[in-house]
Order: sequence, then structure tokens, then C-alpha cells
Amino acid sequence: AATPRLASERVAVRDAVGRTLAADAAAVHDAPAFENSSMDGFAVRHADVATASAERPVRLVVVADVPAGSALDPALAPGQAVRIMTGSVLPSEADTVVPFEDTLEGLTPDVPPHVTVVAAPGREGAFVRARADDLAVGERVLVAGTVVGPRQVASALATGVTTLEVVRRPRVAIITSGSELVRGDEPLTRGQVPESSGAMLAALAVEAGAEVVSVEAVLDDDAAVLDTVRGLAHADLVVLTGGVSAGAYDAVKSALGGAGLMQFFHVRMQPGKPQGFGAPASGPLLLGLPGNPVSTAVSWEVFVRPALLALQGRTDLHRRVVRVRAATGWRSPVGRRQYVPVSLDVSDPAAWLARPASSGHSGSHLVGSLALADGYAVVPAGADSVEAGQLVDVMLVT
Repeated sequence: AATPRLASERVAVRDAVGRTLAADAAAVHDAPAFENSSMDGFAVRHADVATASAERPVRLVVVADVPAGSALDPALAPGQAVRIMTGSVLPSEADTVVPFEDTLEGLTPDVPPHVTVVAAPGREGAFVRARADDLAVGERVLVAGTVVGPRQVASALATGVTTLEVVRRPRVAIITSGSELVRGDEPLTRGQVPESSGAMLAALAVEAGAEVVSVEAVLDDDAAVLDTVRGLAHADLVVLTGGVSAGAYDAVKSALGGAGLMQFFHVRMQPGKPQGFGAPASGPLLLGLPGNPVSTAVSWEVFVRPALLALQGRTDLHRRVVRVRAATGWRSPVGRRQYVPVSLDVSDPAAWLARPASSGHSGSHLVGSLALADGYAVVPAGADSVEAGQLVDVMLVT
């Protein structure tokens, strides 16, 4: 209920890549739009060549040449042929195409005065693509809910569709909180750490089809957090990182919880235990994530990405999961679902292996593991370990 589909807008097909269709798209013209040849060859009357063979070749007079894109419709009397190229319109009086390879003169560069057919086409209509063989005017080309990609662009344009009704991109704002965070090229002093989660979340938002309208960093100050959030009323979703736990300086929790804008919870997962959520009556949806980068990345996949996809009207909200064997074992906290960044060994297509991307296996601070991860191994809350060779579910992120 907190993530109703956003409004739609009509855009050019070429601008719809990555967007979600809000309505079906129907063919504007037939595909193919006309009868055409599927081979380079000669357009003929089937009756003229039905008995042709190497022993009893049939000789026809070549009366015209129809290259692809030509609007010519040459007359074709019995005993005549028209040279034709793949995709060219079939002359009205022809019903079959003989490929160059089944003639003696077909592969010559110039149009020959005669052509000798040495192999009969298998049937009338051979090597002819019928009009509307693929789609007819008014037939559905694309289905609402589809994510538009290169293949959908090709199908739309090939059937005369030039614009598509798509769901508006969600506007996402990102706030990283913490007085210890240093952005950009600023030198680090004692107790400070580089800020990385904001850029990561912005990239993840774009990957999920969103428009990033703001990336801001705030200090551990209640007023600063509250003012920043209130200044983002134009966003559909605000993602906050850090300050959502029980620390003395967790300003996101104290400021937004105190203002009644968010609630905060402990979720039985590792990493990513502290989480925040808010759905004010007016203004953007608010999601609060823990600040350590691995916790942030995992929480994005579990909570934020599905919400973003729902805003776009998607029905499949979750990453693809594969079941593979663990290359090595590791410990898991009983009572908490564990998400371990893993790299996949796919050298044997029939026996993929998942290996923890960090020697430390699972930890919210092990940011180096993110760069190596193909996905997250998901260990059920009831397990205390994963053994080498055991089957594990891996949520793919690449």
C-alpha cells in the first residue's frame, strides 16, 4: 500500500529503454508490411519451374531487377523471371522465389538476360514471406509491465510503434548521515572514514530505473537531518543511511522518529539488523538503512529495490536466485537470516560454486567484498553454518 504505481507518460520508443510499460502497445502496420523475398534470387511463377532439375533445367527470360527498398512492381508473364534481393517486395504476378544457388547465372554481378533454374522450389510460395506473417495491424506487440530493452525497441519500431506509454521514473533522494564521513578528495583525520554509500546507492537507484534527484550528506544533528528531509518533498522516495540504530548519536532515528515520520525496527537478518520505515500522509516514502556499506548494500536489495520496482508497476520485484554448492564452509548466526557476498565460479556450467567474496565471510564493514561479489548467499535463520558442498541459494546481483 505504501508503494502504489506512479503515473505514466508517453515517450519516444528510443527514450523508453529501462522503463516499465504502463499499457500494451499494438502494431501500427503489418509485419512484414508486404510480401517479400527471404532470399537473394529470382521471383518466378511456380508453374514455370515446378519440374526444373539439373537434368531438365528451365530457362527463363529476366525482365527486371528489384533491389531492397524499391517500389517497382514489374509485370511478369509466363516464362519470365525478376531478379530480387532479400527483403524486396515480391512482384504481384510472382508467387515463388528461386535462390541464386539453384540457378546457373544467379551469382554473376550483373543482371543476366536469362536464368537457368536447375532445382525446383519445394512448393509454391517457397522463400516468400507473407504479409503480416509475424504481426497484423492491431495485434499486441508489447505487454504492459514489460521492461523495455533493446529487443522491445526493435519489435516496436518494426511494427510502426514510435511512442510508448511508460511509468514515470521514481524520483529518489539519498541522504548519508554521520559526522565521521568524509566525501571526495578531502584528507582523512583521526576517526574519519571515506563516504561511499551515497555513490553506491545512487548507482543502484539508476540501475533499478530511478531518477536520482539528490545525494546529500548530513552531520549527526537532529535539526540538520529533519531540515534535509523536509526539503525533499519533490522526491518519491528518500533513502537514508546511518543513524538508525541505538547509538547516542544516531540522529536519523532521534530526529525522524521523534517527529513521528519514521518507525525503527530490528530485523532478524545479518548484516542489516537496524531498519527504518516511514510513509507520511504527504511527502516521500522514507527508508532508513544501516550505515556500514555491506549492510547498506544488502538492505537495498531486501527492502529498497523491491519498493522502487513496485513504484514502477513491476510484478517481479526480486532478483533471480540460483541454487549452487558452497565452495567452502562458514558460520552463520542462529536466529538471523544471513546474506553473504559471494563470488561464483562458473567454469563448469553444470556445477557452479559459491565462495565468500571476503576471507572474513560476513561482516558489515567488509566493503572490499562488494567489488568481488556476484551475489549474496542467503542462509536461513535456523542454520548455524554452511558446509563445503552444501547447496545454498544465491541472489544474483550481476
